[in-house]
Amino acid sequence: MNTHGIRGDVRLQPWADSPDFLTGFNCIYIDDIPVNLLAAKVHKGCVIATLEGINNIDAAIKLKGKIFKIRKADAKPEEGKYFIADLIGLTAIDADNGDELGNVTDILSLPSHNVYVITGKREILVPAVSEFIIETNIDDRYVKIRVIEGM
Repeated sequence: MNTHGIRGDVRLQPWADSPDFLTGFNCIYIDDIPVNLLAAKVHKGCVIATLEGINNIDAAIKLKGKIFKIRKADAKPEEGKYFIADLIGLTAIDADNGDELGNVTDILSLPSHNVYVITGKREILVPAVSEFIIETNIDDRYVKIRVIEGM
């Protein structure tokens, strides 16, 4: 978070596929305290938000650098999309032979696509595209990956 203008609006840097995702919420959480989101619009890749009770720049400055959160129950990802938090810790399985490769320990957000970091006997970087990510099962906590030579 940072300030935007002198009326108390704040600039939110989204950790999402698109800043538009955040404009559909009525409430965000700052330090686990719910704050009503009165208005939100996308501006230069960020979200400019008007928060209840934040009416001037002095109040907005106190929020600078804070991390805001949303309730997962309030968000519905599109079909085939997942929250990074749900992917971290999944067991990675070789789709061709069923061998366990390790666990998803990080997701790198790159301009072209995300990359899964699989840590096991060795670290494997797997592009998050359909050619390599064969199946993702959040409920059963695994992801099936097609491994190619050189991975």
